[in-house]
Amino acid sequence: MEAYTGFAEVYDLFMDNVPYKEWCAYLAGLLEERGIREGLVLDLGCGTGSVTELLAKKGYDMIGVDNAEEMLEIAQEKKLESGSDILYLLQDMREFELYGTVAAVVCICDSINYILEYRDLVQVFSLVNNYLDPGGVFIFDLNTEYKYRETLGESTIAENREESSFIWENYFDKETRINEYDLTLFIRQEDDLFRRFEETHYQKAYSLEEIKEALKEAGLIFEACYDAFTKNPPGEDSERVYVIAREHGKGKVPEKTGRQEETGKPAEIGKPAETGRRNNV
Repeated sequence: MEAYTGFAEVYDLFMDNVPYKEWCAYLAGLLEERGIREGLVLDLGCGTGSVTELLAKKGYDMIGVDNAEEMLEIAQEKKLESGSDILYLLQDMREFELYGTVAAVVCICDSINYILEYRDLVQVFSLVNNYLDPGGVFIFDLNTEYKYRETLGESTIAENREESSFIWENYFDKETRINEYDLTLFIRQEDDLFRRFEETHYQKAYSLEEIKEALKEAGLIFEACYDAFTKNPPGEDSERVYVIAREHGKGKVPEKTGRQEETGKPAEIGKPAETGRRNNV
């Protein structure tokens, strides 16, 4: 099933309130503090490439992976406009493949929350560990259970723009800790009529203890967890947290061959599998 089909067209429009430059500055600061000032960096769940582009401007040699072809098409358009040398790959993060290792892996904008099963979480972390340089750094963020329970759960958000409108309904199941997002989109077409799209997305809240255990199973070393955009430990009312881990040994290390070769379109390595995103149309 495809992910972000209708929403891809207007994703950046409705995300224009996200301070990507500040997010990127914080992320780059965490990387630099751990000695990652250059080299190959993988942006896992890169979406339309907003953060990928910003990290490329800071001098990192970027690879972006996402399982939504429509999102990657927009990322490719940004690449053409900026002239950046980013490699985009159409892959599911639970099955991604690289030709060599990277200095760091980043995964933000709550992409990890789309992994709904613990075993799949371990699988993602294991692949990250496999493709990190020795001692390489993994940084990712998470929406917390507090955010789903107290802020998003059972809420409805609506926004009307000249070119499109959306209704975003949330339902949080406290037992499964899964938040269901029902998105209804109205996108203006060339004839000035609006086309309706419906998508359902699912995200899961993980405890820090579960994250630590999954990292351990995957062979990664947990290093730190911060309340987002600070260096403070998370509190009971933290809505987003950043987790930092390091590579710590692996089985057979992929041969490091430098950049992968791009074929003009997002490369398809393996069939994208289903995640917590579903299109209903």
